[in-house]
Amino acid sequence: MKLIKDFLKYQAKTTPHPLSIEIKNAFGSHIVDSDNKKYLDFIAGVSVCNLGHSNPVVIKAIEKQIKKYMHVMVYGEFALEPSVKLSKEIVSKISKNLEVVFLTNSGTEAVEGSLKLAKRYTGRKEIIAAYNSYHGSTHGSLSTVGVFDMQEKFQPLLPMVNFINFNKDRDLYKISSNTACVILETIQGGAGFILPEKNFLKKVKKRCKEVGALLILDEIQPGFGRTGKLFGYQNYDVEPDILIFGKAFGGGLPIGGFCSSKKIMNSLSFDPKLGHISTFGGNPVISSASYAAIRELYDKKIMNKINSKEKLFRKYLKHPLIKKINGRGLMLALILQKSSIADYLVKDCLKNGLILFWLLWEKKAVRITPPLTIQNNQIKLGCQIILNTLNKYQSKFVN
Repeated sequence: MKLIKDFLKYQAKTTPHPLSIEIKNAFGSHIVDSDNKKYLDFIAGVSVCNLGHSNPVVIKAIEKQIKKYMHVMVYGEFALEPSVKLSKEIVSKISKNLEVVFLTNSGTEAVEGSLKLAKRYTGRKEIIAAYNSYHGSTHGSLSTVGVFDMQEKFQPLLPMVNFINFNKDRDLYKISSNTACVILETIQGGAGFILPEKNFLKKVKKRCKEVGALLILDEIQPGFGRTGKLFGYQNYDVEPDILIFGKAFGGGLPIGGFCSSKKIMNSLSFDPKLGHISTFGGNPVISSASYAAIRELYDKKIMNKINSKEKLFRKYLKHPLIKKINGRGLMLALILQKSSIADYLVKDCLKNGLILFWLLWEKKAVRITPPLTIQNNQIKLGCQIILNTLNKYQSKFVN
């Protein structure tokens, strides 16, 4: 308990009441606390540990690189084999117009760099984002978060940021010749894992092309296999002008990135030089982990099993208190009848050895984003814990 006391005393908080589990170790789809209680992990560190915890392939890559060198120079000056290999691997797996990768320390930093890139390349100032979006909490990224309660206490933020409704064609007229970029999550995360409908992303891209604006797709959460494709946008027949990624990119370590065409990306390198810089971007140890994680997705054909695992969740999770299940692949959200059920579900499941978590904006939602390597029997076990908890809630508060 001393660690928990020190955690609460010395480490800054993001909420008044953190879950406060003292972690001993983690492996595969399980986390173990200091009392040796084992938890089945249905959130993967919030869509980070796609290959599970302590993946041996990732660990081996880290150990191998750390014996050679770690940090040697700021990003973009020296040719480091891990960073170059990683960039080349990503480019080989995505749209042909996305030719160059800028490696960052996080997804949010990649958002910041992307917004700057769009403004620099187009010479325009207006940014358009979506209501109920989430792109990060730094100054620029927060400016594009479409939930104004989150912004209010931190004003003034970036000027000339306007918003459209996700999946609403009627708002596309707002994208104009004044617009530098439109930034959208391919799948809206905090809003409840909302999928794009009726070719919405293609329509946005078409409108951007008509007026000379750039389309930025934020793949920080759906990226790296979670939807059954390396990136979520590959399910929707659309090509972004700038692609952002993070979270699972590092196999459990902190890294992000954004990519675009050579022509667009080159505008950050002159007038002024050093248009976007990073001390630790492309760190060779983390790049080694990231490359190993991507190769593991393909070598083990992990993405081929995502659709069948999604079907298992949808098969097992049927209950009167569940209104629907949003999302795609292993990026799923249970939408409960009311928010109090979501709160009860997360807290009671934790007591019973299952880790779930909330979403940012949709208060009736509970996220299910397990490691992509989760086994079918683990899916069944976790779903049974969820159903047992919902039955308990129903007997206590409904019947």
